[in-house]
Amino acid sequence: QVQLVESGGGLVQAGGSLRLSCAASGRTFSGIAMAWFRQSPGKEREFVAVIRWSGSSTLYADSVKGRFTVSRDNAKNTVYLEMNSLKPEDTAVYRCAASNTYYSRNPVHYNYWGQGTQVTVSS
Repeated sequence: QVQLVESGGGLVQAGGSLRLSCAASGRTFSGIAMAWFRQSPGKEREFVAVIRWSGSSTLYADSVKGRFTVSRDNAKNTVYLEMNSLKPEDTAVYRCAASNTYYSRNPVHYNYWGQGTQVTVSS
């Protein structure tokens, strides 16, 4: 089993920045991809970004492209989400997820999930 723990959320003013981390523990992750999703009250879970565990491929939601950057440190079994130029509409619980099989925007393709970290952007 792989356990995922997010950190780095908080309250920030619009235009500010935050860096989220997702550390994988337990069995060393050797799957295909790790991704970030977010969900705010009354809304469906939304894909944010995904990165392959090997290689350099990344995908982003259109709503965050150019503002967010996903990266990883394989030695630390950790994935990061650098969020810049934050907007109030970015307010959500952000969760990381890991897939053994897919490099995908679809949450159903992910085997492991973290508990989430709250990001609140004030206007």
